[in-house]
Amino acid sequence: MEVTLLIEAMDSSFRLLEDAKNQAVDIMNSAVRLTSETRIIEEKKLANIFKGAQSRRAVLQNVMATFVILFGFWVVLSGKFDLFHLTLGFICSLVISMLTHNLLFANVRVGDIKLTIIRFVRYLPWLIYQIFVSNFYVAYLVLSPKMPINPQIIRFKTKLESDISWVVLANSITLTPGTITMDIKDGEFYVHALAKKVADDLNAGEMEDRVAHIFMEADHIYVQDVLDVSPIFGVLRKGI
Repeated sequence: MEVTLLIEAMDSSFRLLEDAKNQAVDIMNSAVRLTSETRIIEEKKLANIFKGAQSRRAVLQNVMATFVILFGFWVVLSGKFDLFHLTLGFICSLVISMLTHNLLFANVRVGDIKLTIIRFVRYLPWLIYQIFVSNFYVAYLVLSPKMPINPQIIRFKTKLESDISWVVLANSITLTPGTITMDIKDGEFYVHALAKKVADDLNAGEMEDRVAHIFMEADHIYVQDVLDVSPIFGVLRKGI
């Protein structure tokens, strides 16, 4: 009798231990599952935070790039360098950049914006130099006794791809004395040139190549393109 009671007590103890073990396993599995779900939720939160930070950074870069372009053209077009006009241009360019930053760079990769700004800043001194040279040439045409003026309208198909590059090229042509952009239709430029030399210089395509270089468009190969990627080839060569 006592042996039977002892056996039953031992069986009950083993069952209790087994139940406790199963409950412990269930608790551990639940904890693991909760931990996994929590980790996934945290990863999603971090991904959203990172994505939001990237988006804000892209917006800021677009605003800065648009501001640099607008303010650069303001300075060139106004021709006034006093504090009032520079401050007015700064404020107007900043406000417009904040409102329209997604128009100029809607399809531009974030990594390209910095390079685009650098190339545009490099382009401005060349454009200003061309404006000065053309000023002297137009003055020569007007003051020359023979007045070798040969007005003509030239048409050329640009290889530039985006609206912003068309606008930059069109304004660059108009800013240069002796040429005026009359119209743009489906990538075809209609330009009024004051003399044959001016038309020939425009048809040479250097200005178009430089604008294409700024926005990394078309199939133009410019010397600076090679210089920009030369460090990459240097690293690859060392690795080999």
